[in-house]
Amino acid sequence: MVTLYGIKNCDSVKKARKWLDAHDVDYRFHDFRSDGINAQQVDGWLAALGWETLVNKRSTTWKQLSETTRNAMDTKLAASVLLEQPTLIKRPLLDSGKGLSVGFKDSDYQQLFT
Repeated sequence: MVTLYGIKNCDSVKKARKWLDAHDVDYRFHDFRSDGINAQQVDGWLAALGWETLVNKRSTTWKQLSETTRNAMDTKLAASVLLEQPTLIKRPLLDSGKGLSVGFKDSDYQQLFT
């Protein structure tokens, strides 16, 4: 089953959900805030995508991290920081069942689902 991860008030997540609905893609939405995440999920995402892809360096959450934390970021540190602050994960995170992707682009979704 397709799972879309994110937060419900994120504009990119809203666009992705609208696209999936319009194209009759059966999916489950998992809200980081209300549904939570666990270490196993984060470790799997980091292994598949790498912290550089998974961490949203343009987010307010990233900018609020200490400079020391930002400069020391690596996979191990990212795992703990993402568990504490899941809004740092680049959104939306799509698990298509065939692989993971982050962000929303109409053309990417078109290629995945048609």
